[in-house]
Amino acid sequence: MAALLYIIPVLIFGGTLLLIFGIWMYVSSLKSRRDLLKKVADSGQEQGVSEPSAEGSKVRQIFLNFTRHLGGLGKPKSEDEISHLRKRFLQAGLGRFSNVTLSFYGARVFFAILLPVLFIIFKVSLMRPMLPFQIVFIVVVLALIGFYIPSLWLKIKIGRRKEEIVYGFPDALDLMVICAEAGMGLDAAINRVGEEMSLRCPEVSEEMKLLSRELRAGKQRRDALRNLAMRTDSEDVNSFVTLLIQTDKFGTSIAQALRVQSDSMRTKRAQKVEELAAKLPVKLLFPTILFIFPSLFLVLMGPALIRAFRVWKGF
Repeated sequence: MAALLYIIPVLIFGGTLLLIFGIWMYVSSLKSRRDLLKKVADSGQEQGVSEPSAEGSKVRQIFLNFTRHLGGLGKPKSEDEISHLRKRFLQAGLGRFSNVTLSFYGARVFFAILLPVLFIIFKVSLMRPMLPFQIVFIVVVLALIGFYIPSLWLKIKIGRRKEEIVYGFPDALDLMVICAEAGMGLDAAINRVGEEMSLRCPEVSEEMKLLSRELRAGKQRRDALRNLAMRTDSEDVNSFVTLLIQTDKFGTSIAQALRVQSDSMRTKRAQKVEELAAKLPVKLLFPTILFIFPSLFLVLMGPALIRAFRVWKGF
């Protein structure tokens, strides 16, 4: 009976996490479907096919409006922390949304309240006696977990976006080399690459389009390129930005420099794939020992052990 008092909170916590994960997966699937339908509509294949995602967008808009009102409760007073968070939003591709900072802090407050409330509801419905100290401890732990769930989500989103940019950037460089060798200027090549990469890698396309808009707005090229490096936070993009700044400064051939950089990035990507392949046998060692070897041992030695046990019992 005493063991159930500790098992039930763990089960409730696990169920809550599964519920949140399910909601997140559902919202992500709606977003992916809406983006796909938007691409189809923009390409002129179909018109008006984005209506099925209106319900999901409405639910998300209601949630964002609700968290935006809660954002004032959790918003810090330090401008440095807010500035750092805005930078992370740019790296996650969320900088174009208005009031995203308030929505983020509101989501922190929302989940910090939601998890303890769900725990209390489950406890009241189960009618299990618990010590006041245990209740307070679990409520505090759940509140802290809910408070840091948006930060974890933001970190995962930044990591995934960075991986997509690293994977698709060599292709963007190849297109830029073709544009430069065809006689286009660097600004026109960046704009064209942003348009052509929209289906292949939307993240790279978005960054290139934003870079092109900054250049057209009159920002100096080196400042716009440094903003690109800051938003992506990628080593490959940083080297690309450094290359373009040096090329612009010394007046060297852009097409030749871009071709060398593209070959270098493709070689680096192939080396990363080879590194992952080399690590695979070591990673497979632990599942093999934990799951495959015990099953083989049971299949091979099980009949012999049963027969030995019967012989021993007969004596």
